[in-house]
Amino acid sequence: AVQLMLCLVGSNLISSGQLAPGGMITITSQVMQLTRAFQGLSKTSTGLFKAIATCDGVFEVVCSRPALEAAAGLQTVSHDTVIGEVEFSSVDFRYPSRPLHPVLSQFSLKIPPGKVYALVGPSGCGKSTVGNLIERFYDPDKGEVLLDGTSLQLLEPKSLRKVIGLVDQSPTLFAATIMDNLRYGRPNASDDDIIEAAKAANAHQFISNFPDGYNTVLGDKGSQLSGGQRQRIAIARAILKDPNILVLDEATSALDASSERLVQDALSRLMEGRTVLIIAHRLSTVIDADVICVLSKGKVVEKGNHMDLMSLGGQYADLFRKQQKEGVVK
Repeated sequence: AVQLMLCLVGSNLISSGQLAPGGMITITSQVMQLTRAFQGLSKTSTGLFKAIATCDGVFEVVCSRPALEAAAGLQTVSHDTVIGEVEFSSVDFRYPSRPLHPVLSQFSLKIPPGKVYALVGPSGCGKSTVGNLIERFYDPDKGEVLLDGTSLQLLEPKSLRKVIGLVDQSPTLFAATIMDNLRYGRPNASDDDIIEAAKAANAHQFISNFPDGYNTVLGDKGSQLSGGQRQRIAIARAILKDPNILVLDEATSALDASSERLVQDALSRLMEGRTVLIIAHRLSTVIDADVICVLSKGKVVEKGNHMDLMSLGGQYADLFRKQQKEGVVK
């Protein structure tokens, strides 16, 4: 429309002698440049609105407040001060997103320092919730979770999580180098410390086989690694962190037999001298635990070592025999 109007008005002005042909060419050139500028502005505005929509989600995360605020005057803990005794005292818990579905009900359990306890049971019985409460990702609705006799609600969350190591079935890895992913366990660790931790986790060999070694950049969430390799990276990171308390949440559930042996060997080194809570569905990973607790409907219904529970002939024995038939345990 602008160009058509320009032609009509310009031709009339030229015919009447009010405008020279050279002036008409100049005006046409300027109008065409102005038109292209408006076209570019429309594309820019589209990108701008997309960016604004994206930023809404970013700012929602950045500006959100933690559900568990670190209040002033809380007690800090460190590796040197923690003994490692964990106790659940009559804990009731429901997830905030499912307030009508109780997960734990009058749950009580005491894990002495340096012992290996295992939680087993059907899906949805509250096993992973116990680990979440130890890390204080949530607070119980009733009852208390205590570390060395002190309620976790009286401890500073950041310092608490520094003395707790977590290895789960889906470890969090970043699109950075292997060295950076490992150093996340202890930011001030030297390269030699990181390599020693990788050796202890049976990860050094496969890392060294990469063309760039420890400088290999992993894909998003470690997509360039196999499941067993990701687990060994997570274990090496936990070794580097040197936690007093270790939570293993289905750490070998998604691995094949060969990978599981390597990961299990690395976990054995990691568990030495620590308070350990193993959360597992596959019973082959908990046979050697000091105490095995069977959960059902948010409560401990059986407790003892493997031989005691097998002789009891209850839920654990039934589950063990079923997994034997399925070839899950031998």
